[in-house]
Amino acid sequence: MKVLITGGAGFIGSHLCKSFLQKGHKVIVLDDFSTGSYTNIAPFVEDRGNFKLIVDSVLNQSIVEELVKESDVVFHLASVVGVNLVLQEPIKTIKTIVEGTSNVLLYASRYRKKVLITSSSEVYGKGVSIPFSENDDTVQGPTSSCRWAYANAKAMDEFLALAYWQEEKLPVICVRLFNVVGPRQSGMYGMVVPRFVSLALKDEPIVVYGDGYQTRSFGYVEDVVDVLSKLIDCDEALGRVINVGGAEEISINDLALRIKGLSNSKSSIEHITYEEAYGSFGSSFEDMRRRVPNLSLVKKLIDFRSFSSLDSVILSVIDYYKNLKGG
Repeated sequence: MKVLITGGAGFIGSHLCKSFLQKGHKVIVLDDFSTGSYTNIAPFVEDRGNFKLIVDSVLNQSIVEELVKESDVVFHLASVVGVNLVLQEPIKTIKTIVEGTSNVLLYASRYRKKVLITSSSEVYGKGVSIPFSENDDTVQGPTSSCRWAYANAKAMDEFLALAYWQEEKLPVICVRLFNVVGPRQSGMYGMVVPRFVSLALKDEPIVVYGDGYQTRSFGYVEDVVDVLSKLIDCDEALGRVINVGGAEEISINDLALRIKGLSNSKSSIEHITYEEAYGSFGSSFEDMRRRVPNLSLVKKLIDFRSFSSLDSVILSVIDYYKNLKGG
């Protein structure tokens, strides 16, 4: 099978590449390296018979058409990553997500290719029905706050994908990911676990944004990749939106304490306001107080193994950063 992965040089995409290559499939990566890294996929590049890298954008229609036509299935992961970029570059955020997905779906429909699109738990917005279920109402903030651009763009991706399923029976799956973490994830775009781990290993203050009582769940990247690989082969998943992520809920304060303990760090834990964290964008920043998935649907659809424990996930990130720094 020939697999196209847009955003394949990113954190999740590179793990997905590794998984399919290990299973003997051919992989094509389309990535413009705006947030992805060549280092993530460097081990695969020498496998010229099974791996091909195209450095370009999902906004380039001719390239997208060529690669979709050449492939058997498409995993569309290309997107803007992290709160920092969403706040600072709202035009790029909207264009990359909405236009990129539109291009992928257009040519997938033309050449009848199965597509899995990664959406986000951000789509649930300020919803209060915890754990979040796929058919719950979504509650978005005002359009005057660019903080909600990402969530609304991802929601539009889902609307468009499901429209292609309804009108043209395009085999498409939408997956709402919840805080995926693991080795190779960068903290430079605001991802909380690698940011905390990096600070803890340097015994620098672990800086928590807001009061720290907001809660999240975290899924190990290899567990998530396993689920994505199974969903692409599941006919019952077609035309659906599906939650994927860890179910263990933890406050950001407790996460900081957990990382400090597991890394044997001497770091203090400090708090700053969202305005201090995000500058002028932070004055109107609204954070989701809880973000936990209902996983009933994905467990019904596939052979779902339990997600790795949070401690094991944190330790994998600690080991990665220690090895990265050679100590």
